[in-house]
Order: sequence, then C-alpha cells, then structure tokens
Amino acid sequence: MRFTLLLPLLPFLLLLLSHSSAARKPTSTASHLVRTSCQHASYPNLCLHTLSTSPAQTPRDLAQAAVVVSLSRARKVSAFLSQLSHTSSSSSTPKRQRVALGDCVEQVSDSVDELKRTLEELHHLHEETFRWQMSNAQTWVSAALTNDDTCLDGFQEVDGEVKADVKRKITNAARVTSNALYMINRLDESRGRPRSKP
Repeated sequence: MRFTLLLPLLPFLLLLLSHSSAARKPTSTASHLVRTSCQHASYPNLCLHTLSTSPAQTPRDLAQAAVVVSLSRARKVSAFLSQLSHTSSSSSTPKRQRVALGDCVEQVSDSVDELKRTLEELHHLHEETFRWQMSNAQTWVSAALTNDDTCLDGFQEVDGEVKADVKRKITNAARVTSNALYMINRLDESRGRPRSKP
C-alpha cells in the first residue's frame, strides 16, 4: 500500500535527483580543474585558496580568474600605497621612505594597468591571433611582477614598520600574480606552445 502511494511521486523524485547530480557536476569539474592546475603553480596553496571558489570550466576561465585575483590584490595594494604616501608626505618622514613610496605608487599603478590589459586580452582571444595575444598577456603579467620587484628594491635602505607593511603586501600581490602567469602559460601550452618560466 505504501509503495502504491509513492509510485506517482517516483518520476518527480527521479527528476529531482538527476537535476541535483547534474548541478553538482560543473562544480566538481571546476574544483578538479583548480586542483590539478594549482598543484604545479609557483605557490600551490595560495593558488588553491584564491581560486577554490572559481566556477572555471576551462583553462581559459581559470587564467582569467587568476588574473582577476591578481588585479584585485594589485588594486588593494595601490590604494594602500596611495594612502600611505599621502600620510607620509610630511617633512618628518625620511626622504628615502617618501621617494620609495612615491616610486611604489607609480610601479603598482602600472601593474594595475598591465593586469587590466591582460584581462581584456584574455576575454577576447581569437584563434588567428592567439599566440600573439598570449605573448602580450605573458609580457604584461611579467612586467607587473617586475614592477613589484622594483617597488621592493626601493625599500632596501629604508627601515621600520612601513617597509615591513609594504613588503608584506607587495609580496602577497606578487605571489598571486606569479600564479596568474603560470595559468596563462598553461593556457598557452594547451595550444601547443612551450611555456615560459614564471
């Protein structure tokens, strides 16, 4: 008797179960892509942490997601440095620190621009210009990494809390940018071109 009552509900239950398992598959595919892609990144744990919620289904999606993370961090660092530079503009702040901060503001601003250009390029990839576009993306992300290094170099002869704060933030941004370059290289490699070192 109980089975007879449940019989009319059986098609509905089967449909519900099939829909819920289909809905889980993209997430499973995405998390598998993130795990397998991040395992050889420059900073695998950071890669997993920053991209684990990405719905990326393809290496292109993942490269874009990695650049979005990098751009977000670069923008936060840029805002931090601008604020810090503004508050450190007084004559009581050592000149080397003011100069280093001013240079860093410019370098990180350039990084933000380069990462925006990279993201735009990744959004508009075309088969006939793919290699040229990938070369552009790799060049711009590499330049963003160089900017981070240049910023830190300016603080070599600066001491104190400001140097430690800047180093921590720039290092974090550089690590996610290095992972973004790795994802771009993987995307390029997936088209048969050897990758450059991050």
